[in-house]
Amino acid sequence: MAALTTSVFAGVGKAAIAQPRAPTSVRALGRSFGLRCQVRAPRLYATCVRSSLETEKKGDPTTPDYRVFFNHKSTTVSPWHNIPLHAGDGLYNFVAEIPKQTSAKFEVATDEPRTPIKQDIKKGKLRFYPYNIDWNYGLLPQTWEDPAHTNRDTNAAGDNDPVDVVEIGSASAETGGVYKVKVLGVYAMIDDGELDWKVIAIRADDPKADSVNDIEDVEREFPGELQKVYEWFRDYKIPDGKPANAFGFNNKAQNRAFALDVIEETHRFWLDLVSGKRENTEDLSLF
Repeated sequence: MAALTTSVFAGVGKAAIAQPRAPTSVRALGRSFGLRCQVRAPRLYATCVRSSLETEKKGDPTTPDYRVFFNHKSTTVSPWHNIPLHAGDGLYNFVAEIPKQTSAKFEVATDEPRTPIKQDIKKGKLRFYPYNIDWNYGLLPQTWEDPAHTNRDTNAAGDNDPVDVVEIGSASAETGGVYKVKVLGVYAMIDDGELDWKVIAIRADDPKADSVNDIEDVEREFPGELQKVYEWFRDYKIPDGKPANAFGFNNKAQNRAFALDVIEETHRFWLDLVSGKRENTEDLSLF
């Protein structure tokens, strides 16, 4: 199948935080991309911020070879490493992997160069959830749940992936779309003994975005939605004969302040990984 290119970048802007000065080599790299670059790990790692981004779909979507790459002009970039975490004004960038009301299990390929989005494989076949997911699902870029770090509250270590996002807004996202979101809270899911944070968020352009600022607002504006999220992620493996997933904090979603601490901690884990401070023993792609 011929590659298809689609513009899907939804308003990612300059992060509203101070950035270290980029070394000459990194700044030159950014200029060669035609991008503005920021360094998040001094002397080693650049974040490229741009006003437009395109996805390039390669391969047959009914096969395991299908990939969604992220491009700026002729340069392929990583949705995990090159899209900034912070979107400014207290918002975060959300990379959508799975649109709401679909079941194909798409995910960023953290072990492949440029970390494109692919469909997960299970027992040699493309993986699908047993039923549709009711929310847009994806990740926060520049975060990482370190499997060498055990969380004291849950006594579980990270799952070796970026932090997941459950986006509860009304509009369907597109696989590979990048959206500004407001963080509202977080669930601490424990999957096969590994900690797998589920950040609850809403797109900044959603009609209800101004009405929700913390986890208690979700119950008022979206009655019963948090319970639905909890039950969906608790039970989705049961049809495959696996036990229900566990949750920390008595199965309750934690508030925005707690979620922001989780995000900043996992961002530091990512910084340690890409800077070399933390050895890449998991053979993840760092570019």
